Amino acid sequence: MKPRVRFAPSPTGPLHIGGVRTALFNYLFARKHNGYFILRIEDTDQKRFVPGAEQYIIEALKWLGLEYDEGPDIGGNYGPYRQSERRQIYKQFIQKLIDTGAAYYAFDTPEELEQFRTKLREEKNPVQWYNYLTRDRMRNSFTLSEKEVQKLIEQGTPYVVRFNIPKDKELEINDTIRGKVKVHTSTLDDKVLFKSDGLPTYHLANIVDDHLMQITHVIRGEEWLPSLPLHVLLYEAFGWEPPIFVHLPLILKPTGKGKLSKRDGEKMGFPVYPLDWKDPDTGEISRGFREWGYLPEAVINMLALLGWNPGDDREIFTIEELIKEFSLDRVQKSGARFDPEKAKWFNQQHLKNFSNQKIAEYLLNYYKNQQIDKDKLLKIIELVKERAVFLSDFVPLTEYFFKAPKEFDKKSLKKFWKKDTPQIINELKQFLTSLQDFTSQYIEEQFKHWIEQKGYGYGKVLNPLRILLVGVNKGPHIFNVLELLGKDEVLKRIDYGLEKLA
Repeated sequence: MKPRVRFAPSPTGPLHIGGVRTALFNYLFARKHNGYFILRIEDTDQKRFVPGAEQYIIEALKWLGLEYDEGPDIGGNYGPYRQSERRQIYKQFIQKLIDTGAAYYAFDTPEELEQFRTKLREEKNPVQWYNYLTRDRMRNSFTLSEKEVQKLIEQGTPYVVRFNIPKDKELEINDTIRGKVKVHTSTLDDKVLFKSDGLPTYHLANIVDDHLMQITHVIRGEEWLPSLPLHVLLYEAFGWEPPIFVHLPLILKPTGKGKLSKRDGEKMGFPVYPLDWKDPDTGEISRGFREWGYLPEAVINMLALLGWNPGDDREIFTIEELIKEFSLDRVQKSGARFDPEKAKWFNQQHLKNFSNQKIAEYLLNYYKNQQIDKDKLLKIIELVKERAVFLSDFVPLTEYFFKAPKEFDKKSLKKFWKKDTPQIINELKQFLTSLQDFTSQYIEEQFKHWIEQKGYGYGKVLNPLRILLVGVNKGPHIFNVLELLGKDEVLKRIDYGLEKLA
């Protein structure tokens, strides 16, 4: 059977890049083995549901190029792909667990549960607070008769259905990355599988959906590792063959301990979400990688190397190369530290390989109210490309080609604009006016002869000239700038600058 893997986020807010990395590893594994990549929305927790979150997830995956084969918006043979639309399916499976004794009704109120927790703390009782060691002290199917249970249900008394954790059992579970995991059932509690609102919890829905959708490999984050024993016990209770489990390492903060969070991004100035996210309650906007100016190819490349390595020192990959090289046996156990500067480096490397045509389309959209010659723009892009880290950098890097500076950088003037500079620039203006050919190569050749005759140093002439043309003493090769601006514009900017700085 071809592998079937799923990415199953909850629509409780924006998609964190840790979640994106999980989606990516599932996608790479599926494509490497000619399998299926499925998107499933796990929205059983209606209290935490956030409007717009599902659409955000879908848009983020599409922007990144992680196309799924089945999902809530495209359908498939194993739908529905939203858990809230599968209520009737879960009811029959929870009933099966109740009928076989693998699950039971519990009628404890929130107040009773809190009182019980407090009592256990006072007793300094080290046991799990609700399992086979303590459940006989609560209101449930173990302490109530069948008639009492039925009567409470008929009366509409709120209840949950809990899993009946087996007594004194040693579990030995295999994880592809971590090897054998041993757990004793005395350390587990009877988790709620079905809530009083008629919806299952994550645990039941997850297992039922994975089985019915024929998921072969569950590739998910390390934070779900504590749930693994319960999930394996659920598979046993249903008499189903469990999938292969793979728990990915956490993405860690740039500095210090712990998992990368939104707060880290706010504090250090980098995105942690793929796209901009507007909080529906506060209106607060958290910037995403896309709006920050990152290329999806760079984000994919960066995330792939957070927890996985190709076995050599290569760092730059296309998605096709990642699919070819990816394997689960090269996923590391320990957490992978996120490096904001390295993320920028990845973007810069991919931007260098980005087509000038695509960059031109981006800039033409920005300069849409101006008459821009596209051929000239393509030459300008090639000229400044090495200096760009983000797509958005092309705006300040190219703006002076289309808009003459009205003010000049004070630091640059203080360093390079001397008493004799106006006289030298006037002489240079006469020289430039006399040139019949205004191509970069010709200007540079003639300038060398002229400056030798005058006896000036290069910096004494070219630094002030650059300030007048660009507004600051930085930018690409000055003779290329002269050619792209054209003689008339160059002379016009020189005149304006000399008058402004007189």
